[in-house]
Amino acid sequence: MTADLTSDSRWEPDMLGGSWLARTLRLRPDEEGEVVATLVADGARPRTERAVLYVHGYVDYFFQTHMADVLADHGYTFYALDLRRYGRSLRPHQTPNYVTRLSDYAEELDTAARIVRDELGHEELVVLGHSTGGLVTALWADARTRAGAESATSTGTSTTSASAVQIDALVLNSPWLDLNEPWFSRVVATRLIDMLAPLAPRTPVGGLGPHYGRALHKDTGGEWDYDLTLKPHEGFPARAGWLRAVRRGHAQVARGLDIRCPVLVLTPDASGDPKRWHDAILTTDSVLDVQQTARLAPGLGRDVTLVTVPGAAHDLSLSPEPARSRFFDEVTAWLSSKGL
Repeated sequence: MTADLTSDSRWEPDMLGGSWLARTLRLRPDEEGEVVATLVADGARPRTERAVLYVHGYVDYFFQTHMADVLADHGYTFYALDLRRYGRSLRPHQTPNYVTRLSDYAEELDTAARIVRDELGHEELVVLGHSTGGLVTALWADARTRAGAESATSTGTSTTSASAVQIDALVLNSPWLDLNEPWFSRVVATRLIDMLAPLAPRTPVGGLGPHYGRALHKDTGGEWDYDLTLKPHEGFPARAGWLRAVRRGHAQVARGLDIRCPVLVLTPDASGDPKRWHDAILTTDSVLDVQQTARLAPGLGRDVTLVTVPGAAHDLSLSPEPARSRFFDEVTAWLSSKGL
């Protein structure tokens, strides 16, 4: 691999410091003005044939450099994407974390994937999505891998087009495939949101509890250090237009996707109460319902593997040991089994 990020003026020093670099991806402006996403990479790492593109969850951004270290040790060049209105990509004039269509994210996902494959020359691309990023990347992979297969069938070639980005594998870390709420919220409230969102899309309709974030962060007894202005414990308000988009994504998953590349879904082995503090908050999924994920995962595609990791947290990469190492071992062993 010959690409040298440090000699490319489009890559600038990243907020992580050291050899980390960031590249701003200019996207189509919207009603709030300028829109960008941010691609992040470690400029000191050698380029390899295999690449991983990581996509974060809700009220989140990329800071998990240890994940890049583990994957680099197994021969993968690591990239991360901060989606529009998240983390490095959030601008002062924007509503944090807000979209009204999950398909909008295809613009930055397509752009990042083409930079990794075409510009930087990686032969294989693995996409790794966490939580909301798992939902977003699953829907995107469904559209893109089907488009690629249909293009190849109709033309007799495997050349990708603007709508057919090649994805070799999809890894989902606690993907958000359904709403972890009682029946009333999942059914009745969803219908009310459908009516409210077109009239007042930015109306706050919910938010995150602070307990999981406090358990993670070093200032409140956790193991991890990250920017609390970009990933605050209380999150940002969940707004009606955004929640309607998410619930429509959930409905697509419930109907079944047809992702054509291999898919690995990983979850903790148990769920915990997401609304209060409890002693098992970092050894259970205290954000999502793991039974919902297990039920829906087989419908994501044609080759889906489901793995549960005992004692893991919602973000398995931030779990206490030994669950964290078990998560990475499962991911790398599965990729190896797929020839990646």
